[in-house]
Amino acid sequence: MTTNKPLIPAVAAGSSPSAGQGALGSAILAAALVLPGIQAAHADTAPENGIFSLKYLNYQDSQPGFDRITAHSPSIYVMTPVAGEWSIEGTLTSDDVSGASPRYHTAVSGASRMNDQRTGADFAVSRYFSRGSVTVGAAYSTEHDYESRALSVQGNVSSEDKNTTWSFGVGGARDKINPVNLIVVNEHRRTNDFLLGVTQVLTAQDIAQLTLTRSQGSGYFSDPYKDVDNRPRTRNETALLAQWNHHFSGTDGTSRLSYRYYTDTYKIRAHTFSGEYVQPLSQGWTVTPSLRFYTQSAASFYFDPVYDTQLGAPFPPGYVFGSGQFTSADQRLSGFGAVTVGIKVVKQLTRDWSVDLKLESYEQRGSWRLFHDGSPGLEPLRAQSIQIGVNKQW
Repeated sequence: MTTNKPLIPAVAAGSSPSAGQGALGSAILAAALVLPGIQAAHADTAPENGIFSLKYLNYQDSQPGFDRITAHSPSIYVMTPVAGEWSIEGTLTSDDVSGASPRYHTAVSGASRMNDQRTGADFAVSRYFSRGSVTVGAAYSTEHDYESRALSVQGNVSSEDKNTTWSFGVGGARDKINPVNLIVVNEHRRTNDFLLGVTQVLTAQDIAQLTLTRSQGSGYFSDPYKDVDNRPRTRNETALLAQWNHHFSGTDGTSRLSYRYYTDTYKIRAHTFSGEYVQPLSQGWTVTPSLRFYTQSAASFYFDPVYDTQLGAPFPPGYVFGSGQFTSADQRLSGFGAVTVGIKVVKQLTRDWSVDLKLESYEQRGSWRLFHDGSPGLEPLRAQSIQIGVNKQW
């Protein structure tokens, strides 16, 4: 269930996807898909080599005087070309999550010990044409109180000179929710995702991309493990992502800059500014430092909790039991700002083998929000992650 997962907001944009660094028209950015029902886009050209990648991620977050969630997540990715015009790929991931999950809110309550195991897999088949590609994908994940299935179709169409690529996609997810406290039984959530994007080669060194995504969700969105958490049974989300990659001929490095605006029917408004710089070095080394700033407004029904000495728990002012009013003290729905600093190092061992290491540090504070009111009374949330990987081409 989502409450057992780290508090790093799902609406924050991730790192920019890789882009080609070669001549004009020969390298098109993959569409940056940010919704769960749609798979990552593919380039127009069929891959010549297969890829095997083994990754391991360790994540840990904390608040002052309080160690919270730890996650261990190994994964395997395999992609292989087929018959020159097709490719098949799949990922298998296992997340072991344990630690302390707040019973009400990280600012005012203690926590319950929890442990969860999530297994997820996705599979995609792509067909490549002279000026485009089509990818059909499926995904499945399960944990002790949550099950999700998703299907997607993704397409790309390029202009004759391949300097412009249009991307479009549609996906759907169906989730089943069975919390162990039996607050609800066999609840469901449905999400339909849509994408439209355009990628433009501007010069021999510059590629730009604009991607619009829309998600329409209905069903159970409340947190069954928190008291006084009642959310609307619909949530529609819209995001606009702009990216610009520039290659520096003098250093052979590439900068990747992006801005993402997000809004939803919870009245959350979010902005993400991110940048990274990919610098190849001698003897097969590549270093990529990154920086991301995220800020969001609070949901319209979020409240900053304060203990009620008579009721013994945080309740919003004027709360009436059984009224059915929408309310939540989930810190992820509060107004806050967050900064992520990271670095990735890759070593090419041979023509076919490489290893990589990625470190990230995240900090979230209510007082760091921009453009909107925040929740300055919240305790800061800090998180660190380490990811190591081994990759092989054939």
